[in-house]
Amino acid sequence: MSIGWKYWNRSDIIYGLIAPIIVVLIIVGLYFVSPLIMQSGGGMDGSMGIVIGIISEIEEMVLIVGVPLTLGLVWNRWAGGASGFLMGSIYAMWFAVKFGAFSFTASRWGTMGFGPTMLGWVLSAMLIGYMAGALNKRSEDFRRMLISGVVATTIGGIFLFSLMQLSPSNVITGVDGFLITVATRTATGVLIPIIAKVCMWYGFTMNKK
Repeated sequence: MSIGWKYWNRSDIIYGLIAPIIVVLIIVGLYFVSPLIMQSGGGMDGSMGIVIGIISEIEEMVLIVGVPLTLGLVWNRWAGGASGFLMGSIYAMWFAVKFGAFSFTASRWGTMGFGPTMLGWVLSAMLIGYMAGALNKRSEDFRRMLISGVVATTIGGIFLFSLMQLSPSNVITGVDGFLITVATRTATGVLIPIIAKVCMWYGFTMNKK
């Protein structure tokens, strides 16, 4: 039985309006923080460089890891793979625009040096979403979700790091670069199943009520 147009409650307002708007505003705020820091003279040195790096990493984890992984776990492999392709493409285009806009020393060929890296963002996001869905098979068992998430994100991270090494402009190398690329994705692969399981449990509880 469908819900009538007159039936609204407080959770509809909170999760249907307020929460999405807050998330969007946070993303917009993160987008404007980096340019403001650069313009204020903070540059990429010291604590300002750390702040910018953390913000960029959060943006990357949310867009090209969190979204496809979530859809792959709770929906299916096709939703995970398709969302990975879309999110990876959007992130790569956003990086190209941002790099051209805020890198004063970059020529029009500057972003071409990141070609394999940008391709890696698209393909790794597709892999993460698809593999998570294929391994989990819409299971609500937390241990299966956790294993699927960790395996998918780890393989996606290794694949991305490998492609990064083919980029002429790549600066992410060595053990530190490997850990930044792979370990952060593996950690996201642990966090997302927890969030997905809590959402499933909450939704099941609300449906019973």
